[in-house]
Amino acid sequence: MNISEIPAWESLAAQPIDAVDERILGRVGRLYDVVDPVPSDLVDRLQFAITLDALHVEIATLQLSGTGELAMRGAEQVNAMKTLTFSSESVTTMVTINPDGPDRVRIDGWAAPGAHASVELHQGSMIRQVVADADGRFVFDDVEHGLTRLVIRSAEAAHPPVATPAVEI
Repeated sequence: MNISEIPAWESLAAQPIDAVDERILGRVGRLYDVVDPVPSDLVDRLQFAITLDALHVEIATLQLSGTGELAMRGAEQVNAMKTLTFSSESVTTMVTINPDGPDRVRIDGWAAPGAHASVELHQGSMIRQVVADADGRFVFDDVEHGLTRLVIRSAEAAHPPVATPAVEI
């Protein structure tokens, strides 16, 4: 093959991985195994760190309403506003979930006490963060439907973060 037959880099990048690519990637992987190997205790250290983080989080419980509407699924519930209340020893959080388009919602929340608390919205690996106002109010716009958890971090460093159970919104 001469130089004029080699495709441009752009076209190579668009091609599927072939046997030559796999051989090159295998050699690069073996090189890193020698030069910068993964520590043998990495998984154990990560699990330990995650466990320590979990010990420093207060878990809130979902307070169920008497109507049972949260247990129902179907077209009639898609456009309905939902209100959820979570409580823990140190904070109570109420959120209202409002439709905000065909596949999005707006979450309005209040944490008490929650003045200037940092509020995180977790969906899979995505984390969004807002700061509550002086009254503990916070808002997340344009939120996708899916399994969602909130983490409330008090403005006072002495309080541990509070995590809600994951709920489907």
